[in-house]
Amino acid sequence: MTSQVSSPAEKADGADGADGANDTVVGEQRSMAGQKPFEKEIRRLDRVIIRFAGDSGDGMQLTGDRFTSETATFGNDLSTLPNFPAEIRAPAGTLPGVSSFQLHFADHDILTPGDAPNVLVAMNPAALKANIADLPRGAEIIVNTDEFTKRPMAKVGYATSPLEDGSLDAYNVHPVPLTSMTIEALKDFGLSRKEAERSKNMFALGLLSWMYHRPTEGTERFLRTKFAKKPRIAEANVAAFRAGWNFGETTEDFAVSYEVAPATRAFPPGTYRNISGNLALSYGLIAASQQADLPLYLGSYPITPASDILHELSKHKNFGVRTFQAEDEIAAIGAALGAAFGGQLAVTTTSGPGVALKSETIGLAVSLELPLLVVAIQRGGPSTGLPTKTEQADLLQAMYGRNGEAPVPIVAPRTPADCFDAAMDAARIALTYRTPVFLLSDGYLANGSEPWRIPEIDELPDLRVQFATGPNHELADGTEAFWPYKRDPQTLARPWAVPGTPGLEHRIGGIEKQDGTGNISYDPANHDFMVRTRQAKVDGIEVPDLQVDDPDRARTLVLGWGSTYGPITAAVRRLRTAGTPIAQAHLRHLNPFPRNLGEILGRYEKVVVPEMNLGQLATLLRAKYLVDAHSYNQVNGMPFKAEQLATALKEATHD
Repeated sequence: MTSQVSSPAEKADGADGADGANDTVVGEQRSMAGQKPFEKEIRRLDRVIIRFAGDSGDGMQLTGDRFTSETATFGNDLSTLPNFPAEIRAPAGTLPGVSSFQLHFADHDILTPGDAPNVLVAMNPAALKANIADLPRGAEIIVNTDEFTKRPMAKVGYATSPLEDGSLDAYNVHPVPLTSMTIEALKDFGLSRKEAERSKNMFALGLLSWMYHRPTEGTERFLRTKFAKKPRIAEANVAAFRAGWNFGETTEDFAVSYEVAPATRAFPPGTYRNISGNLALSYGLIAASQQADLPLYLGSYPITPASDILHELSKHKNFGVRTFQAEDEIAAIGAALGAAFGGQLAVTTTSGPGVALKSETIGLAVSLELPLLVVAIQRGGPSTGLPTKTEQADLLQAMYGRNGEAPVPIVAPRTPADCFDAAMDAARIALTYRTPVFLLSDGYLANGSEPWRIPEIDELPDLRVQFATGPNHELADGTEAFWPYKRDPQTLARPWAVPGTPGLEHRIGGIEKQDGTGNISYDPANHDFMVRTRQAKVDGIEVPDLQVDDPDRARTLVLGWGSTYGPITAAVRRLRTAGTPIAQAHLRHLNPFPRNLGEILGRYEKVVVPEMNLGQLATLLRAKYLVDAHSYNQVNGMPFKAEQLATALKEATHD
């Protein structure tokens, strides 16, 4: 979905997720079936956080995705948090089997999926119990009452019905028999009960679309396209969607609907679309290959949460993209490195366990000094860990997880949309300096989404490279020769010689090379020189200076990297709104660090580093800059909450 925004850029100054003004009007509405209009109260909000929750087979991710797409079309700023089990079909009705999708949308600039949902749609008792602790008092709960029978409630530990025992008195509960109403709405379609029940998520989507005045045409078009080969199923889903909409405006239980105006003041002018991190990263890789005028080659093995990049890139053969699904992680990176040797923009995608398997070949790429993008989408570990949950615990693996001295640059995006720019930046480094590069995203960015301004072609960097075409060295006797390890004096990059080019034959392999000639060398002095030269090449990579946001000359700096950007920035906004001065900086380049990082760290009395690990960046900062970096850590598989960070940072500023 794309939308055009023509207003000037004016970022909201308020705290992300802060309460805003609510206006109430009485409006006239007409049902989708065209009934006579009637009056219902319309309440205007500046932001809303909605969470859809149910079994992993209830279609909560699809429901959330469709609501998000229509919200993006409407022009709101938004941020999403999908959360689902690792199993393909988790045990039905159990707490581990709950799948949820949270969406925060607003009429102003926001940064996170929100801390606490204003609305919970609970499709069964497990969904209610798994999510009730996150709700603030007064939140709206829409409950599928058909599922609150004795057995499903007993499965999650409810001795009595929470709909009847008073335990939900602090909330505005809307009991809705979603399943039976969906079956009734579809009785003329000739579907079995089981088939009809599957559309209850569309009934819920229709109801929420009515409540928040979301567009509907896109969802109906999507359903007809998705089920084009099953037109009866398509029309049944459309009918369920419409039934949910009509129920919202005809029932007395929903006397209020809500409006959240488009965020026209939050965005620079341009054409926008909603985009997830993995999709933005995929587009960034394609754009990089086009700007480099090189074919894109992906050697990959499916692994959560990186598989979507393989799926997406496989759709774009028209851009010269070749995708290879290998039999294992080692074969995948081996093929990618071969493509790099052959003169292509080579990529391999994986997550933490896959990085471990690829480490030997990454070391080979360091030795061969060939451009290779290693895209690692971090997840909870160790080992298989939490495949569908997020973490930032692979930084030290990316930095040091190879035998020998094998330095690799590391680039980390900060938001889902920023994955596009980070991919372009990683490609620039790999191509310019002839080195493998880690692009270190995580599950939160990969699956989350936000609006993204589609760039113009002339805004993208020129990434074209020059291949070696002939001899580059004169021997003592005056003979011209090709030396594969003769370096560019500025970048220390060696020539990129495409196999088959006459006169450029040279040796490759993992054994140490002689400086210049590339012949096998066991000479200790040469090895020392080559190790130091490869390190100097990485150390000399041009990266922008770190920018610090410090309007109040604070004494405390909060420094983050990767996906903590949204929660940290939201927390900083809250503190500044409350009058607490605090400085903020965020790292994209983790190897090498920006050249001014040491000077910046020295300005502040206290440096706080929030991370979704046990302090990996803080460890690097302490070692390199001898600064007493204070860690604030979380490793529960979920992103930080802004309120949680704001409390911790406030305490840090007063210590």
